[in-house]
Amino acid sequence: MNFRFQNLLGAPYRGGNVVISSNTVLLSPVGNRVAVTDLLKSETTTLPIQSSSNVTRIAVSADATFLLAVDDRNRCLFINLRRRALLHRITFKHRVTAAKFSPEGSLIAVAAGKLVQIWRSPAFRREYFPFELVRTFADFDAKVTSLDWSPDSKYLVAGSKDLTARILCLKKLNTGGVKKRPFLLLGHRDSVAGSFFGVNSKTNRVCKAYTVTRDCYLFSWGFTSDDDSGEGSEPPSPGTPERDVEENLEDSENDGVEKRKKISENGGVKKRKKTDIEDGDEGYLSRGKWELLRKDGFMQGSAKVTACDYHRGLDMVVVGFSNGVFGLYQMPDFVCIHLLSISREKITTAVFNELGNWLTFGCAKLGQLLVWEWRSESYILKQQGHYFDVNCVAYSPDSQLLATGADDNKVKVWTLSSGFCFVTFSEHTNAITALHFIPSNNVLLSASLDGTIRAWDLLRYRNFKTFTTPSPRQFVSLTADISGEVICAGTSDSFEVFVWSMKTGRLMDVLSGHEAPVHGLVFSPTNTVLASSSYDKTVRLWNVFDGKGAVETFPHTHDVLTVVYRPDGRQLACSTLDGQIHFWDPIDGLLMYTIEGSRDIAGGRLMTDRRSAANSTSGKFFTTLCYSADGSYILAGGSSRYICMYDVTDQVLLRRFQITHNLSLDGVLDIFNSKNMTEAGPLDLIDDDNSDIEEGVDKQTRGKLGLDLPGSMPNRGRPIIQTKSLRIAPTGRNFVAATTEGVLVYSVDESFIFDPTDLDINVTPEAVEEALRENQPSKALILSLRLNEDSFIKKCIFAVSPGDIPAVATSIPYKYIQRLVEALADLLENCPHLEFTLRWSQELCKAHGSSIQQNSRNLLPSLKSLQKAITRIHQDLADTCSSNEYMLRYLCSSGAKK
Repeated sequence: MNFRFQNLLGAPYRGGNVVISSNTVLLSPVGNRVAVTDLLKSETTTLPIQSSSNVTRIAVSADATFLLAVDDRNRCLFINLRRRALLHRITFKHRVTAAKFSPEGSLIAVAAGKLVQIWRSPAFRREYFPFELVRTFADFDAKVTSLDWSPDSKYLVAGSKDLTARILCLKKLNTGGVKKRPFLLLGHRDSVAGSFFGVNSKTNRVCKAYTVTRDCYLFSWGFTSDDDSGEGSEPPSPGTPERDVEENLEDSENDGVEKRKKISENGGVKKRKKTDIEDGDEGYLSRGKWELLRKDGFMQGSAKVTACDYHRGLDMVVVGFSNGVFGLYQMPDFVCIHLLSISREKITTAVFNELGNWLTFGCAKLGQLLVWEWRSESYILKQQGHYFDVNCVAYSPDSQLLATGADDNKVKVWTLSSGFCFVTFSEHTNAITALHFIPSNNVLLSASLDGTIRAWDLLRYRNFKTFTTPSPRQFVSLTADISGEVICAGTSDSFEVFVWSMKTGRLMDVLSGHEAPVHGLVFSPTNTVLASSSYDKTVRLWNVFDGKGAVETFPHTHDVLTVVYRPDGRQLACSTLDGQIHFWDPIDGLLMYTIEGSRDIAGGRLMTDRRSAANSTSGKFFTTLCYSADGSYILAGGSSRYICMYDVTDQVLLRRFQITHNLSLDGVLDIFNSKNMTEAGPLDLIDDDNSDIEEGVDKQTRGKLGLDLPGSMPNRGRPIIQTKSLRIAPTGRNFVAATTEGVLVYSVDESFIFDPTDLDINVTPEAVEEALRENQPSKALILSLRLNEDSFIKKCIFAVSPGDIPAVATSIPYKYIQRLVEALADLLENCPHLEFTLRWSQELCKAHGSSIQQNSRNLLPSLKSLQKAITRIHQDLADTCSSNEYMLRYLCSSGAKK
C-alpha cells in the first residue's frame, strides 16, 4: 500500500513565534514543520513540507496566501499556504530573529543579525531569482530583535540588543546630499524585546510608538510633526499641561519666535493647510521629532520579558514573562486588565488575533499552546504535548483514538480525526513504557517504571484500578488477552512476567524463567498462549491458564528485542540485536524464514561516531515491529531514521520511510562536513551564544542551577533520531510511529492510481456509462469494480434504486466484495445519504455473510473501516438525539406550566 505523511502529534508547539491568519487559523512551528490549527473547526494538521532544521520564525501574508518559514540554519521556505506547496527557497547570511510581511503584502522585512533587510515578496511571479533585495539597513550595533510595519508600509520600527529602537524609512528621501540617519529611541537599560507603531484613530497615521524591554519596562513615545503638531499626534491627555507641549515645540531647532506665537495663539495646535493634506507625505515621519511620553514598569521582580505583542485597533499590549505570568494592558494610560499565571516556565510567544479578542500563548519547554478569550476569560484552545520523548503508542479498536505514553509520566489520548488531545492522565510517577487497549470496552492499560499497571476508564476519565506487585518492580512490557480478563506485564529488574485478573485486581501468577529484561509481551489473537521476548536471547511461549511454566522456547543467537503475533495467530515475528527479523511457526515450533535487515536500516552518522555511516553497522537494529491488519506485510523501526516495510511472504523490502530530514537531530546525515570539526570537538556542540533556554536567567540563578560551574562543559548534544514504537490501525488505512521528532501519522495515499483488478478490452469507462444508460445497474457496478476507479464505483452505487439493492448485492462476485466494502466505508464517512449506504452494507452482509466469515483475515481491514465509520455515525446521532430529547422535554414542561 502507498502511504503518505498525514499529521504530527505529540506536541502542538516546540518553539519560535506563532501567527494567527484569517483571524481563526493558528500556525505554530513544530520541529522542522509547521502545524495549522483551525480554531473554528477544532482541527489541526501539519504541513507536509519539511525544513532542513527546526523552524524558529514564521510569517504569513495579510491575505493568508503565503507563509515564510525560517529555520535555525537561516534557510527560508516560501510556501503557498492554501495549496500547501513549496514555491521558493532562500538562505540568509545571518541568524534571523524576526520576519514580517508588509500590510499590503508586497514586501518582507527580515531581521538578520545586525541588519534589517527589505525583500520583495515573490508572489506568483515566475522569475529566475524570485527574492529581490530592495534595501538594507545596517545602522544597528547589535542583533535586531523585533520589527513592526507602519499601516502604510512606508516605515519600520526595529528594536535591537544595543538598547535602542530605530524608525526606518523605506524610501530614500531627498536631503540635499546630507545623509539622513534613522530616528533613535533611546533611554532603554536592557535589550528591546518588542517595538510597535501606534496610529491616530481618525487619520490612521503613525502618531506614537511603544517599546518593551527585557527588564520589564514599557516606553511610550509620541511623535510631533514640524508641519503640523496636531495632525501627527493625538490631543494631549488631560494630565499633560499645554505649556509642556509648547516647551517641546520651542526646543525644536527650526521653530522661530513667530511660529511659537502662532502656536500659542491656537492653543498649541497648528491648523493644517489643505495642500499639506493633499500631498502624499512620503516622509512625514522624517519632518518632526519623537519624545518620551512616559515609562511604566511591569513590577515582576527578577522575571524578564520574553514575549510581547500590540494591537493597534484596541491600543492594547500583551506581555509574557519568564516566570509564566502574562499581563494585558490598556494603553496609553497603562491600565492592567489581566495579570495571570498560565505556566511554571517562561512564555516564549504571545500574540493577538486580527480582531484582538483572542490571545495566543506558547511555552516551548512544556510544548504548551493556549488560545484565550480575554473578555469572557475562557479558553478557545488548550493543548499541551509531551515535553519528553514518546515511548509507546496504541490504537483503539475502532481506530478513532490514539493513546501515547512518554517520559514525562503522562498518558494522553488523541482524537485522530481532529489531531487534538482530549484527556491527559498524570497519576503515574515515572516514565510510561507500554500501553494497551482492551477491545471489549473503553479501557486503556498503561505500564510504568513506577511499578504500577493502571486501568483507565475512557468514559469517565478516571483511574479505576491499579495493579501492583508485592515488591516494587519496573514494568517495560504489557498485554492483555482477547477477552480482557487477564493482564500480563514484563519487568526489567526481576526478569519475571506478572499475571493479574482484571475483575478482582488480584495477582494470579508470576511466570519465571527469563534471565534478562522482558521487553516483548503479546497474547495470541486466537488462543490463550502468551509469547515473551527477552534479552536472554530467547522467545518463550506460556500457557497462562494452565500455570505449568513455559510451553516452548525459541532460542536465538542475539538478544531478542521485541515479539509480535500475526493477526491470524499462525506466525510469530521477533527482532534481534544483530538487525535480523525471525519468523516462527508457533504451532510447530519451527523457524520459517529470516529477514536480514541491518543493511536496510543502516544509515545516519552520529556526531560521536568515529566511523562513517557506510562502514558502521553497529547499533542498527529493529526495536519495534507491527504486522498489517491482513498480515501481508510488516513494519519495522528502531535506532535509525528509517522505517522499513517488508513483504512477509517473499521477505523483500517494499519501501523505506525516512521519518525526518531535520538536521537538528543527530543521525540524519550520512556524511559530515569536515569544516564543522574543530580541536574542541564538533562545532554544533560548542555554544557561542546565549541559548533560548538560558535567556533571561540571571547570574545568581545560574549559579544555583550549576550552569556555570568551573571546569564543567554543558551537554549540548542533539537528540538522536530513532523510532520507539510502531502501530498499524485495525482498519489498515494508516499507521503511527513514535519517534524523536514526535508521533508521525501516515495514511493511505488517496491520490488516483490506476490499478484495475480484472481488465480486458471490454472494461472501459464508456462501457460503464452505457450500462447505466441501459438501466443495468448490476452490470455497471461489476464493470466499475473491475475498472477499480473510485468515482465510477460510487456513481454506480447511487444508480441502484433502494428496492433493487438486495438483488444487486447478491449478484456481486466474492472477489469484488473487499473493494465494495471500502467504497461503502468511505461513503459513510463523507456522504449525507446514511440510510441508503447503511442499507447497502446490511444487504451485502446478508448476501455474502458466510464468505465473509470464511475469509475474515483478508477482509479484516475493510470490515474494520466500515465498523469505524458506523460507530462514528452512531455516536454523532446519539448525541444529537439526546440533545433533541432533552430540548423537547424542556419545551413540553414549559408549555405545561403555562
